[in-house]
Order: sequence, then structure tokens, then C-alpha cells
Amino acid sequence: MAEVILRGVAKRFGATEAVRALDLDIPDGAFVVLLGPTGAGKTTLLRLVAGLERPDAGSIAIAGQDVRGVTPAGRNVAMVFQQYSLYPHLTVRQNLEFPLKSPILRTPPDQIAARIGEVAAVLRISHKLDNKATELSGGEMQRVSIGRALVRAPAIYLMDEPLSSLDAKLRADLRIELKRIHDSLGATFLYVTHDQIEAMTMATHVGVLDEGRLVQFGTPRAIYEDPVSLYVATRLGLPRINALPAGLFGEAPAGAVTIGLRPEHIRQGEGREAAVTRLEHLGDQTRLHLHLDGHDIVTLAEVHTRLKAGDSLAIRPERPLYFDAEGRRVHDSRTDQGDRA
Repeated sequence: MAEVILRGVAKRFGATEAVRALDLDIPDGAFVVLLGPTGAGKTTLLRLVAGLERPDAGSIAIAGQDVRGVTPAGRNVAMVFQQYSLYPHLTVRQNLEFPLKSPILRTPPDQIAARIGEVAAVLRISHKLDNKATELSGGEMQRVSIGRALVRAPAIYLMDEPLSSLDAKLRADLRIELKRIHDSLGATFLYVTHDQIEAMTMATHVGVLDEGRLVQFGTPRAIYEDPVSLYVATRLGLPRINALPAGLFGEAPAGAVTIGLRPEHIRQGEGREAAVTRLEHLGDQTRLHLHLDGHDIVTLAEVHTRLKAGDSLAIRPERPLYFDAEGRRVHDSRTDQGDRA
């Protein structure tokens, strides 16, 4: 386990600033998820920590050691990529053994066997150890790929969208597995994704990136409930936050241009009349699509609601978030006082 500290880290590729004067503290034993769209700088930041890229400015320390000039192998990190990166002609056991047999680690054979057994049990692939990699399912191959990192017991695990190539069910299964592994190992994870569900369900901390800048860092709940900007507010939450004109429901704070309403923060049965346009019955919830003064709104309804398209429904904001013309958060003194009370 190790704390990772980045100070003023910057990286440019030609005219593109991939990472801009970024400060980040990754606590020892944390599961930190870097969240943002394509081009936000997530993978570049991961590669900088791994030593696969060299920063143009700033410093990176792992477990208290400044790693400038230290090779990837010397940083004691393990990386899991989006693709499985297995040797197809080798068995699962041989794939897992490979990192431990490197000249750098020189792990004794009895320790290799013990470590393979432990990791295989954690990943629930003990019964597949003698299978060739080509005989595995996609989910099993990704488990082995993760296992190749786990056998190392490094200072930090670096994961670059390892679940993105899997189908929905396997992604859900492996999200649970990764969180279970993190909890059991107490290890430090730095995980890159654009998938907000992965961030919300696995992370102890989320770092939201925008064009190479770290715009907010905190627990998933803190970022969801108290985003610093509309950009951050749209990164977490399904259905997405409703972004509407600030005055749609009446008076707004000074400087507010947009009101942000989470679907669950819309009170029904009072307020302005909206038209029901569509319902999505999803089993555990029903999404209600509304239309008000030319604006589409999504909220949640009872699973067995009797509402139907064409009905009218009165709605009003509850716990609204306000933003200015640049998307920065505008605090509402009335709401803030109510929250403190």
C-alpha cells in the first residue's frame, strides 16, 4: 500500500495540454476513480504515475519517494489495461506466474505457487488454472488480466478502463469483484473510467477531470450532492441531472442562469403543471418524462404509477442546484440555511 502525491504535474503533446498543473493526493488504501469524457486527461495521468510518460513539469511521489527518473519497473506499480494482454499459448497458471518470474522480482518457486493459489482464490478462477487463455470467456480472461497485477502486491494498482470491453452483466459482476478485492487487500487503486456507475459503486474518492484539469475531488456522495459546477453535476447520476432555465419555477439566486434538478429532487403534486410525455418502466423504478414550457424534464415515479402519456402533473423543485453563465455553482442562501437547519 502507498500514498501517491502529485504536485503541479503537466503534460503536453504538441499543441495539446493533456494535463495542466494538476495537484492530487491519493490516500493510502483508497480506491480513487478518475472520471471524465474522452480527452479529459485520465489515461495520460495514469501513464504519468506508471512512468510510461514523463511529465513536462511537476513531481510525483509514491510511498514518499520522488519517482522522477525512476523506470516503470522500479516504481513498484501494476497496471491493468482495457484489453486482456494475456499470452494465449500459456495456461492461466503460467500467465499469472509470468510477472513473478521476472529477473527483477526473483520470487522463489514456493512463494510463486502460494501467491498464485491466493490470487486465484480471490478471483474465483482456481478451477481454471490449467486451462489455456484461449479457452476462457471474456470475463474470465479479464479476471486473469487483473490477477497478473494482483500477484505482484505492488505499491499501487493502476487500472485503465478494464471493464469497458465487457458486456453489461460481466461489467456488473466484475465491479462487485473489484470492490471486494480492494476491501480484502486494503490496497491503493487508481482507476480510470468514463462510466459514472463504476465511479459511484466502487470509489472511495472520485476525481473529476475536464480538459486536463482536476475540477473536483471527494467522495462520490459529496460530489453528487455538492458539485462545484454544472460540468461536475452532469458527470454523476442516472438519469442525468435536469439543466433548465433558472427562472422556470420562479425566483432564482442572483447570477444564476441554470437550475439543476436531480430526478429525485422534484416534488410532485404541487407547483407548475407539466405534461407527461413518456414513461419508462424499468422494474425497480419508473422514469417519468415531462414537458414544461418547451423543456424536457426527467423525474422518478412510483413503480406502479397510474400516470400515462398525455396526463398533467404539478411539479416543483426540491433541493435545487444553481449555476451561472459559465456553469459555476451559485449557492442559494435560502437553501443553504435550510440544509444547515
